[in-house]
Amino acid sequence: MKTFDSLDLEGKRVFVRVDFNVPVTKEGQVGDDLRIRAVLPTIRGIMEKGGRVALASHLGRPKGKVAPEFSLKPVAEHLSHLLGMAVPLAPDCVGDAVEKMVATMKNGEVLMLENLRFHAEEEKNDRSFSEELARLADAYVNDAFAVSHRAHASVHGITEIVKYCAAGYQLEKEIRYFKQAMEEPKRPLAIIVGGAKVSTKIGVLENLFSRADYLIIAGAMANTFLKTQGKSVGRSLVEDDHIETAARLLKTANEKGVKVYLPVDAMVAPSLTVCGDVQQVPVDHVPADMQILDVGSKTVELFKSVLRSCGTIVWNGPLGAFETPPFHKGTFAIAEFLGNLKALTVIGGGDSAAAVKLAGMDEKVSYVSTGGGAFLEMMEGKTLPGIAALEECIKRG
Repeated sequence: MKTFDSLDLEGKRVFVRVDFNVPVTKEGQVGDDLRIRAVLPTIRGIMEKGGRVALASHLGRPKGKVAPEFSLKPVAEHLSHLLGMAVPLAPDCVGDAVEKMVATMKNGEVLMLENLRFHAEEEKNDRSFSEELARLADAYVNDAFAVSHRAHASVHGITEIVKYCAAGYQLEKEIRYFKQAMEEPKRPLAIIVGGAKVSTKIGVLENLFSRADYLIIAGAMANTFLKTQGKSVGRSLVEDDHIETAARLLKTANEKGVKVYLPVDAMVAPSLTVCGDVQQVPVDHVPADMQILDVGSKTVELFKSVLRSCGTIVWNGPLGAFETPPFHKGTFAIAEFLGNLKALTVIGGGDSAAAVKLAGMDEKVSYVSTGGGAFLEMMEGKTLPGIAALEECIKRG
């Protein structure tokens, strides 16, 4: 992927699509700045090349209307602190006033555009809106992997208009690590898939059968597979309409020579809100009035024994309800284990990234992706619209 290093940006207006859709507290403070810090090298790199940086992002779901609670003002203020310089917030992301602000910027200055999704045309990939955005740019840089699975105006449409396009460092890194882990892995390759539902990851699992050596299935989605095997899972979350799907997936894995590992024991309780009576039980002895809310200690040891011999490990989806103690233990134990392995360990964004950070292992694993949905679609073998559009623009340039 061609980065902006190859472009002459001296005095140029550089429209940079970032993903600053970060949590903001009621007090107006940024709660988790992982996605902001991830693109600082790109911002600084463009500044050093003499570019004038116009940052574009969305925040929340304002549904095409101006909503003060979704303003990027707290983000601009936080970025100002990180860069050690003022980062003004434009009153909008398009329009005459914004064009004048960008035109009067000096080389090396940074401007934060207001929320893209204050305009419904952004998510519709509207051509006219794309043209308005393009009027702010001599060059376009995509450093927003987390939204590159969306064909939106600032991700897709604008690339058809701006002549010079390139990737930011973070986007290039995402693609590089994914390729290293999924397309050219050091084997054995183990993939951990967790989360709540089988239905949202059918395509992912099917695609993994041609790539993985070992497949570990955990989280609530494992309950459906366990029920497929005739095990009683009590009141646990199960997708009964996907029992046959789970059986088919297990059969396909066996035919492809992929070894599948499921939990052998579990931490159960009446519910997440009534968890005083927590028990560890084998998965074929789950009480009828209990729910599986985490993997048990024997499962953790089983998974470790598999992962210990691997050259590459990719993880997407938690092993249990990690947000609610004591059901964080299984997920945290695996996170800590991965953080101390020499293998290439890639964490697929979303809840997995949050869990690894809470476990204090985000700096010890090889790489934590900034995009949950985008990473998942790449695992499914899909081409991301934002990346495809960027590549086409680069070819034309």
